[in-house]
Amino acid sequence: MTSPLLGEFMGTMVLILLGNGCVANVVLKHSKAQGSGWMVITSGWAFAVMCAVFVAIACGSRDAHINPAVTLAFAVATGNFAKVVPYSAAQMLGAFVGSVLVWIHFGPHWKATEDPELKRACFCGVPAIRNFTANLLSEIICTFVLVFVAGAIFSKALLTTGLAGGLPPYLIGCLVWSIGLSLGGTTGYTMNPARDFPTRIAHAVLPIAGKGGSDWGYAPIPILGPLIGGTLAGLLLRTLHV
Repeated sequence: MTSPLLGEFMGTMVLILLGNGCVANVVLKHSKAQGSGWMVITSGWAFAVMCAVFVAIACGSRDAHINPAVTLAFAVATGNFAKVVPYSAAQMLGAFVGSVLVWIHFGPHWKATEDPELKRACFCGVPAIRNFTANLLSEIICTFVLVFVAGAIFSKALLTTGLAGGLPPYLIGCLVWSIGLSLGGTTGYTMNPARDFPTRIAHAVLPIAGKGGSDWGYAPIPILGPLIGGTLAGLLLRTLHV
């Protein structure tokens, strides 16, 4: 019953459930983790990615992209674009379902939290300083690092040294943790259109108590930035034959 599309759907669902769940845990009122800070959020997202990769592989996707920008990047790197549309659709749907589960899980905490921006932050990207050019460049750089280093982790040169088959998901988690700690403070290092667009839709349509607007004016940045950054990294990986 497993399949690549099921793997991408389930992996992305787990990614958003655990990743955005971590944010909700930290920012929503009366959560036991309220106020625990950036280290918890970056760690939570790192572990979320690790878990999501394992789930995606177990459910049938050996690629375990869980990110349309990664799917596009490796399509550019290999010249094979057949997976871009079906994988991206599965990832987007999985992200939406993951967002719904976050909303269900933290039920009474939405009403207890007065600030609508904190509620929106549990679903989609919020820049620290709103500046279109700077925010876009941040997402491009973060996603470039994500894809290029991931390509290095899965490179033939490294795999032929005897890297254990189960180790790469842990290394990808460490990579996401490093990006969050080093570069993530500007835009929240979205790096993934599925981590923002379907989750922003979920914020818009769910009956979240006391929510504000879904900030559609910012929405293009977490889509365009990762796609541009992923494409650039894919081109470099192709050039270097990594």
